[in-house]
Amino acid sequence: MNIPVPPKQSDPKERAAFGERIAPASLVTLWDHLKEIVPPQPRVSSVPNLWRYEELRRLIMEAGAIVSAEEADRRVLVLENPGLKGRKSITETLFAGFQLVLPGEIAPAHRHTASAIRFILEGHGGYTSVEGEKCFMEPGDFIITPGWTWHDHGNETDAPVIWLDGLDLALMQSLGPHFSEGYGEKRFPEGPPPGDSEARWGKMLRPVNAERGAGLNSPVMRYPYAETREALEQLSKSGDWDPYMGLKMEYTDPTTGGPAMPTMSTFIQLMPAGFKTERYRTTEAAVYTAIEGSGKVTVWQTTGTGMGTGAGEAMTMEWGPRDIFVIPCWHPHLFEVDDGADAVLFSFSDKVVQQKLGIWKDQRGNA
Repeated sequence: MNIPVPPKQSDPKERAAFGERIAPASLVTLWDHLKEIVPPQPRVSSVPNLWRYEELRRLIMEAGAIVSAEEADRRVLVLENPGLKGRKSITETLFAGFQLVLPGEIAPAHRHTASAIRFILEGHGGYTSVEGEKCFMEPGDFIITPGWTWHDHGNETDAPVIWLDGLDLALMQSLGPHFSEGYGEKRFPEGPPPGDSEARWGKMLRPVNAERGAGLNSPVMRYPYAETREALEQLSKSGDWDPYMGLKMEYTDPTTGGPAMPTMSTFIQLMPAGFKTERYRTTEAAVYTAIEGSGKVTVWQTTGTGMGTGAGEAMTMEWGPRDIFVIPCWHPHLFEVDDGADAVLFSFSDKVVQQKLGIWKDQRGNA
């Protein structure tokens, strides 16, 4: 048996020739690609970006004159990250869409393995039906659609209804088992009365001897903004402002205290007028939309190696009500709220997945 004797210093030409010889066998040398495969810090292609609500609304209303909700199945403008061209994703793991349902329309019932959230931006009284339970919509409401649940959308009012969709589509695509199924009719059969899940599970009560709602997901389908805003207002009186995020709360499953969904974390965040956060970064990728107030967020491109403090060129995005913006993984950032009014931001991210895998990290300030 011949045992090779490794050289003290390899010959670059010989290494390259070896790489060419093994390529037809579908093999690649790790040693020539180690830093590419296992980089010293997160390497993402997504970039910070902001979409103005006024422009999105103008374009989706144009789409309303071109295609019906029924024909489109879902009349949605995909918010595609400029760094992820062709991937129809807003981050490496998340999808975001801007959806319109016009008066009298129904977006047909279907289901898919991906989980979805709806954050309502405009309109009063439209609905999402989840397994037959209608969740009526008001601006600022947060509605969940667990994976593989039948759902349709409708608008029984005389005005458009518009919301932000968030799905774990890119994550599901990377895992493989990503598919959908049409119900065959516009509407899924009527189920529990509207508000049933809120009354049954969302009022610090639970039915005696009842099984907990929907398994890995919160059994509450709709989180009304009126109640969320009241809670934020009450908590703000304590003056317990986090210097990196103001007052930030997570939507949870009331039966477990954990995240409302197993693959996406969802948050509501209050920052007072004139507030400026300190610099912060986290391994989660996050999508934001403003509900109240206005301000700006400065985001730095990450440079350097490891967990260091290196930050490259900065970009500033000025946001107002209903604008949507994205902060990619491991990009240092800070918020500044304009004077005159408090700001409230909704966001969703892949934090819960990272936490379950034990890879989530954050860094406060320049430490």
